[in-house]
Amino acid sequence: MSQYVIEQLTPLQIVKKLDEFIVGQDAAKRAVAVALRNRYRRSRMPEELQREFVPKNILMMGPTGVGKTEIARRLARLVRAPFVKVEASKFTEVGYVGRDVESIIRDLVEAAVALVKREQIESVGPKADDLAEDMLVEALLGLPKQKKAANPIAAMFGAQPQPAPPPDTEELRERRAQIRADLAAGLLEEAEVTIEVPATDKPMTLMPGSGMEINLGDMLGGGAPKRMVSRTTTVAVARLLLRQAAAEQLVDDDAVNTEAIVRAQEHGIVFIDEIDKIAGGGSGGGHGPDVSREGVQRDILPIVEGTTVTTKYGSVNTDHILFIAAGAFHLARPEDLIPELQGRFPVRVALESLTVDDFVRILTQTRAALLEQYKALLAVDAVELSFADDGVRAIAQAAFDENESTENLGARRLHGMVECLLEDLAFHAGGDHPVVTCNVDAAYVQSRLKGENRDMGKFIL
Repeated sequence: MSQYVIEQLTPLQIVKKLDEFIVGQDAAKRAVAVALRNRYRRSRMPEELQREFVPKNILMMGPTGVGKTEIARRLARLVRAPFVKVEASKFTEVGYVGRDVESIIRDLVEAAVALVKREQIESVGPKADDLAEDMLVEALLGLPKQKKAANPIAAMFGAQPQPAPPPDTEELRERRAQIRADLAAGLLEEAEVTIEVPATDKPMTLMPGSGMEINLGDMLGGGAPKRMVSRTTTVAVARLLLRQAAAEQLVDDDAVNTEAIVRAQEHGIVFIDEIDKIAGGGSGGGHGPDVSREGVQRDILPIVEGTTVTTKYGSVNTDHILFIAAGAFHLARPEDLIPELQGRFPVRVALESLTVDDFVRILTQTRAALLEQYKALLAVDAVELSFADDGVRAIAQAAFDENESTENLGARRLHGMVECLLEDLAFHAGGDHPVVTCNVDAAYVQSRLKGENRDMGKFIL
């Protein structure tokens, strides 16, 4: 993550960025914005104080669908921080069947590796393009390849004999120049070409006496040569495959892994959802489900307090990872969590239920709003969709009423509403026909979301 990105984002600017995607919930946005800015502030503190300062973890309380997860996810994307979401109810106390809480940190490191590798591939993009074009030109040149044997150790892992460099003559230079010109002009995109790319499978071997297969590539730290396979495809597809292969070769995996560990430790964000489901109900019986819930809390506690977790990329210290916990807390209260865990989430924010006006804003004012998505979706089949103001409010009112009368799904209810509303139109669209215009007004909404036509159950997952 670029230090420059964090440095330039004040808490006020972070909130403005979040406002583009999430309606309302100002208290929660302010809390996460301050927590994020504090990471930059910590980096500018004297070193001895940096070690002592720990993130002020956040506990979000509010019903489903009001933006808890989205706030954390958008925050991570904003600054390119490793992010992982877990559900506390999927873990069980040590000694029982269930996920190990340390897998949270391992998942975070995997996310960091993927993030850093993607950034590194982007950075070597221009060089990878040049290498891919060079390989494509040689493949289109069609010279017979003079093979030279692979060394015995490489051959053990499936490495193929490598082609000797083709001769360099005036005629070949002219042919290469012509092929490059044709590629630049886009004249060869549909031509077929045979290329060699790394195989996607990894070399496996049977472990003596165990019957288990092990990945030799992982065991040797990626040092095993990659097996190459021939593929015949179009120039357009070959260029993508060769560019990817070139980029993978240019990226230093060891450097990626080292940076990923640092990124996870210093900038990682872990979102623990449904934490209320592992809160005790206050029975005080000393046995039963509350004991198991308390056991999960005690297993999570060391991760949140700060510990060292061993991963296949190296050891990760969790002292400065930002943890954001969330729950509806309908049946339990934050005070039902064990005191030690409560103390590790000193910042508490309550998120509010969404109103009809909030739904209207979600449908129309957020970036890539839901209605804009459906306009673009049906435009593919020549349907020109528009939404009148009273139609938008009718959708919002219907979603609000459904939340009030049945299960409150928050903004997630809107997805089912719009899908139900446009189901018939989406089914009949398609094929060769002139542009069809459809204006969704209040009458249109009421005719399709009420009475016999309204069956929302099939649209709710």
